[in-house]
Amino acid sequence: MADYLRVHKIHMDFSGLRVLEGVDLKVRESERHAIIGPNGAGKTTLFNIISGKFKPSSGSILFMGQDISGKQAHELNRLGLARSFQITNVFRELSVFDNIRSGVRSRHGLRYHFFRRPEHNRQINERTEAIVHEVGLQNVMQLPASVLSYGQQRALEIGITLSTDPKIILLDEPTAGMTREETGEAVRMIDRVTAGRTLIIIEHDMDVVFSLAHTISVLHYGKILVSDIPEKIRSDQRVKDAYLGEE
Repeated sequence: MADYLRVHKIHMDFSGLRVLEGVDLKVRESERHAIIGPNGAGKTTLFNIISGKFKPSSGSILFMGQDISGKQAHELNRLGLARSFQITNVFRELSVFDNIRSGVRSRHGLRYHFFRRPEHNRQINERTEAIVHEVGLQNVMQLPASVLSYGQQRALEIGITLSTDPKIILLDEPTAGMTREETGEAVRMIDRVTAGRTLIIIEHDMDVVFSLAHTISVLHYGKILVSDIPEKIRSDQRVKDAYLGEE
């Protein structure tokens, strides 16, 4: 498979503090690619650059052959990159259904119109309901997001991410703060909703990483130490010394 996303020699400095030093990363279409590394390795900074929150100090990012370096998050979303965050980011007063429907409507280019209420759009509602079922929230879809459990809120955020029909999904520590039971449910859900999709995931829980990833890249002191299949990452002495040995 050809490279779907190519990160090429990305450098990032913050007021003289060098966080990323020439990061190279290749992600293929339909691949699940995990980025791991110790705290302070630069994982979230790299995600922020790929998703358009930060502009890199130097280097380039190509998506389907198009240079997207420095594009803003809303521009990247229109191109097909959608991201969830470490901290749950949902509309707490809206219902589960309305949270996801807002994303579906934006994907279809629909804005609020007094005489064209979203609840009357069958296509939008059917797509919304399908996503609600995908993330396993059908039993709570009319409840406000504020009353959901933490695990349900994370599932809702992934549902919102899916609502824009992305080509690439970026998940930033989707199981952080979850119980073991919630983590197991989240892994099964992520496995289900990303089947056939391209996924880039940051995750500290190595059981989650090895359950989901086709390829793992280890970021260490702002550089990619190694990228390989999970079996080789698990046995790589450099990875054990830099990261896995800490677990």
